[in-house]
Amino acid sequence: MTLRVLLVEDDRELCRTLKDAMTAEGYEVFTAASLSESFALLTGLGARATPGGAPVDMVLLDLGLPDGDGEQLLAALRKKHTVPLIVISARESDGQKVRLLDAGADDYLVKPFSIRELLARMRVGLRHRGTSVSPAVTRYAVGALNIDLGTREVTLAGEPVHLTPTEFNLLARLVRSAGQVVTHRQLLMDVWGAEFTEHTHYLRLYMAQLRGKLEDNPADPRLLMNEPGVGYRLVEPQG
Repeated sequence: MTLRVLLVEDDRELCRTLKDAMTAEGYEVFTAASLSESFALLTGLGARATPGGAPVDMVLLDLGLPDGDGEQLLAALRKKHTVPLIVISARESDGQKVRLLDAGADDYLVKPFSIRELLARMRVGLRHRGTSVSPAVTRYAVGALNIDLGTREVTLAGEPVHLTPTEFNLLARLVRSAGQVVTHRQLLMDVWGAEFTEHTHYLRLYMAQLRGKLEDNPADPRLLMNEPGVGYRLVEPQG
């Protein structure tokens, strides 16, 4: 099951960095840069949730937003849901930390922070709600191909391979299930979003691009395998 995370952060660069890191870990990430956008996203996601279920599995919440304070979103969420929530803020006041933790935040992380620490705290927050999350597979090696999802580095015979963000996210999804078939629908949902699950031509296009960059003979692939009518499989890693 893919866990859904709402990231509320108005710093575009930080938002992109965090989203990429969480996507590589296997989370489905929704982003909002303001309170109004956050509420709209939660309303839309809530309409797709199971009756009585939370719209997302976790919230990462910045405080200083363009149209108000993130504390307002925390208060609104806690009236309906117990979804884990981690505050990510540059504000260091002990008084504020205590107030927000008492108001229902599960954790408070002061910027700047390491992504590894954030991911670990996310796993703790989910575990406290009964959801066990293991650190994702982040390294893959077969033959001359080496992939490090943590650093977003892909090398072939020691040379860096440039991938577009979408190419990398598709490859990362296959790495996390290396040796197993991932269905067309699951790949489309995890990489492009739930509204793209019928757009199988996206997969054909991007898989062809990945094979062109990673396979010795793209017409006769040995790494990125097609399971006709089902999905794609990245061959089992070495060791």
